[in-house]
Order: sequence, then C-alpha cells, then structure tokens
Amino acid sequence: MNRRRFLRVGASVLGAGALVSVAGPSVARLLAEGRPGQLLSSELDLPEAFRAALPVPTVLQPVRTDATADHYEITQQVARLEILPGVRTEAWTYGGGFPGPTVVTRSGRTAVVKHRNELPVPSVTHLHGGHTPADSDGYPVDLLLPVGSSADAAQQAGGMAGMAGMAGMSGTDHAAARTAVGERSYTYPGKQRAATLWYHDHRMGFTGPGVWRGLAGFHLVHDDEEDALPLPRGERDLPLMITDRSFAADGSFRYPAVDPQLAEPGVTDAYANGVLGDVILVNGAPWPRLDVDRARYRLRLLNASNARLYRLELDPQPAGGDALVQIGSDGGLLAAPVRHDGIEIAPAERFDVVVDFSRYQPGTQVRLVNRFGSGRTAEVMRFDVTAKQPTDDATVPDRLAAVEALDASAAVATRDFTFRRSRGDGWTINGRPYKPGESIATPALGAVELWRFSTDLHHPVHVHLDHFQVIGRNGADPGPYDAGWKDTVDLRPAEAVEVLVRFTDYAGAYMLHCHNLEHEDMAMMADFTVR
Repeated sequence: MNRRRFLRVGASVLGAGALVSVAGPSVARLLAEGRPGQLLSSELDLPEAFRAALPVPTVLQPVRTDATADHYEITQQVARLEILPGVRTEAWTYGGGFPGPTVVTRSGRTAVVKHRNELPVPSVTHLHGGHTPADSDGYPVDLLLPVGSSADAAQQAGGMAGMAGMAGMSGTDHAAARTAVGERSYTYPGKQRAATLWYHDHRMGFTGPGVWRGLAGFHLVHDDEEDALPLPRGERDLPLMITDRSFAADGSFRYPAVDPQLAEPGVTDAYANGVLGDVILVNGAPWPRLDVDRARYRLRLLNASNARLYRLELDPQPAGGDALVQIGSDGGLLAAPVRHDGIEIAPAERFDVVVDFSRYQPGTQVRLVNRFGSGRTAEVMRFDVTAKQPTDDATVPDRLAAVEALDASAAVATRDFTFRRSRGDGWTINGRPYKPGESIATPALGAVELWRFSTDLHHPVHVHLDHFQVIGRNGADPGPYDAGWKDTVDLRPAEAVEVLVRFTDYAGAYMLHCHNLEHEDMAMMADFTVR
C-alpha cells in the first residue's frame, strides 16, 4: 500500500466500519469526555476553583557530584497529602509529594538517580523522553521490589507471576527481566538536547493506577544553545503538570480497578477506553491560581493524565490573538516559534509556550481553559495579572535552535504499526498482544526508518529511546501540533501518521506503546530491538 493510500485508509474507517469525521470538535469532545468509557465522578463535594495557590515542585539537589556525573536519590513512599482542602489523600509518591521533585540536569553530564522503593508494591521508573541505555529505560518487567522483599518474591517477580490473568498477556515469563530489591540506580548519560522530560511509573499491567496515585515528576534538561536565548527564566519558567483525578468519599483517589487490591491488572469494562477524572489538578492542586507580573512567562505544559485530551486556551484571549507562542515540543526547542490561539495536548505530550501577560491590563483574571471539557473539567487554572510591570528582557527570537531535518529518502525500511482493539486479545499492536522479549521490529543503530501508525480509536503513540519527526498526517502535511522532535504523537479515531525515526547510541530492547495508560496496561505495547 503506498503512503497516501495508507494514510487515507486510516482517515475513513473506525472500528467495525462506522464512518467518522475526525475534523470536528464534536469528536474531540466525545473523546475527551470518555464515550466510549465514562467520567468517573468524585464522591465528595469539590472545592471552588481558583482558591488554591499554584504549587511549584521542589528542585531535587544532588547528594554528590564528580567530574562527569551528578548523583540523586529519590525514595518512593506512601504519603498523606492535602490535595483537596481539609481532606487527606493517601498517595504513592516520589519523595513524599505529588508531583515528585523536579530533577534538573545538564546536557553532556551523566545523571545517576537512585530510587528506593518503600511502597507496598513493586515499581518501575521510566524517564519519558530520555535518551537512555536499555537497562535504565524502565522496561516494564524490570521490577524494583519494596525494601525487605524476600528472595522468593524476587524470583516470582522475575517470572512475572500472577500476570496470566491479564487479557492478552498470558505467557509473559521473561527470563531476562532485571529484578532488584529495595534500591536501583538509573543512569542517564545526558546525550540529548535541552527539553522538558518527565519520569513516571511504568510497571507492567499497573502503570495506570501507579501514575493515578501520584508516581510522576518533571525532569528538565538544559544546554548551552537554550541558555544563549533571551527566553523567560527563573520564577517565570514554570513547569505545569496537568492531570485529572477523582476522589472517594474518604478522600482517597478513586480508580475503577477490576481488583481494588491490584493483584490483577485492568479496569472495569465501562472504563476500558481510559479513566477520566472530574477534578483538574495542576502541579497537584485543584484548579489553582497564580499572581503573574505583566511580563513574559515560559509555561512547560505536560499532560500527565491517564487518558484525557485537552484543548488549552487562555480566556480572555489577548487582543490580536496568538496567545500561546510555542517554542518547544517533547524533544526540545523548535527551529522557529509557532503561534497558536489554543493547543491540543494528549497524554504524555509536552508543549513549551511563552505567554506575554503585558498584553493584559492590571487586574485581569486570565483563565486557562479546556475547550474539550465540560462542567468542572472545562477549567484548568487562573492567572491573575498584577499591576507590577518589571523590566522584562525576555523575548522570543524568530530563530530558536538548529533542528536537523531527517530525510525520508534516506529511510532504509518502512514499517506499519496498527493500534486496534481485538475482541480476544484486548488492545493490540499489529493484532498481537504484548509479550515481553518478543520484538516487533529490529532497527539498526544510526539508520533512518519510516514508521506508519494507524488507529481505530484515540491512541497517543509513544516511542522510547529517541525522538522522531512527523512528516505526514492523513495523506497531508503534519498537523499544527506536530512540529519539532516528538516522542508522543496523538492519533484521533481512524487516523494515520507517518514519522521518521533514527535510533542512536544504545542497542537493546525498547518499547512503543499507546500512552492511554489503561490501553497500555491491557497489552497495547510492543518491543523493538535496536541492533
């Protein structure tokens, strides 16, 4: 099938053959509000919006440094947090908070992060967007067992005991699983450009509940190229982790696990297409507010929701529009800024944007809204513009960074990956349920390949190890949010996308998967082995 026909087939077929238009907002709203699937409602009264101050995650300090590396330590632990006012919520955390502490590293310097697991469950930590050796990538069966686990538990974990009940995941024993007890160090060599990354739990079959309960944090990489630009910095460089959650009557996180004890993976049938909460959190606070100067701010937008798609806009828009000036994507700075009135952001995607609040009069209350939401999920946070207008030396240059364009004519292979729901095997890639250690592709180090993704329903597709470049969507040019280096690309129902990939530096087994976490937990993953 040629390229244009492949992409157009993806744009005309949905599921068992029903036709659908992917252009209109009605489809996006249907997906964002969870049909198929349902909104999971909280069981207690929710607070008024814009009462909580926006928290900013603490920056993790290294415990030691040497000539080439910075060493960090994070304890994964249970904590009782006041997320909703007057209510305590038990969370699984990195370092006792949600989000976890922000790890800030330098391109060219190695970061070694030692995780200690004091949770009641095993964990796996993945640096999302990290250019990372395979043994530190967070392969889903490379379990870190809790402190004090027995040798028998370690042996059982290595064989993935208890996973046979997962739809599509029978026979998942993987002799090469790297199981550790208590502590594990992940090594990130830093061979990548400045970018907004994040780290999160990646345990096979249980990524959804792990992230839902709080296992997520920022990891920011800086470099000389970015530092030379006059972009907002310091307190005007804000990481914003946007998530949705639901709460039970006792204040605990409400999640529709098929087994509340999480001995078996998966969610109840109504939520098989993804879990959608009714509380919007930014940096762990419900619908927060922030006082801002009449100056430019850099907002590092991360969608860390399990399944929710957002369209983010400022309300009111500034005179002249173009409120959000995009300067970066998943893999770092763009070659040139792209101006938007709104940005559509799928789970795991990041967009770095600059907002100039000097375009608003003092006293203006500027809401960040979600046009794909309704009711309480239509609001995200609020910026309150103060009368303070300090000297603002920050600008957005017309040229930002040198971005190498991969050449499609240099592709040595073309591979097709179809993301579909199978009646017998759950969520699949190329009709196959996930099996650790079974590769679906074997790209060569340094070679450019053309990968084609197509979908039945909504699937944000994530590729590990290296970023990629989108070169086509539905038989046409890339979409308005496809610019730059990406590691996650959003595909709506019956869409098709072409990307160019090139894997460098590290051989081994890596993954591509849907980043709707409920889909991922129900087998929509595949290995590829770089040789």
